[in-house]
Amino acid sequence: MAGAAVLAFTWGASTPAGTVLVPSDRDVVALGETIYADTCAACHGVDLEGQPNWRSPGEDGQLPAPPHDETGHTWHHDGDTLFRLTKYGTGALIGDPGYESNMPVYEGVLTDDEIIAVLSYIKSTWPEDIRARHDEMENR
Repeated sequence: MAGAAVLAFTWGASTPAGTVLVPSDRDVVALGETIYADTCAACHGVDLEGQPNWRSPGEDGQLPAPPHDETGHTWHHDGDTLFRLTKYGTGALIGDPGYESNMPVYEGVLTDDEIIAVLSYIKSTWPEDIRARHDEMENR
């Protein structure tokens, strides 16, 4: 059911055609690092370490910000999924508009290119073996 909801949401969603992360493009990564520092680091950590106990709901019932380094699960998701999650939010991604999350929706806040830059920066920090695994997933 959740897969159908994701498919229903993503079908025709406004996403750059075949979202491609470019972790080897120094200019894109530098822009992404700046935006990450200004927009994401307060919750996800300066070193992408996330918040403590990120797998368990906090006192507010919501999950803390996960790490974006190799210890988290970010690299388990393809670029399109990461893009949609960032732009539209978790609720939209899973087809549950009532889903509550501390993660803001960045549609209208960041441009598509800025979102891709942030995600490219994040990917650029992963160890080579993790980046290779992510590339393999992207190429399926």
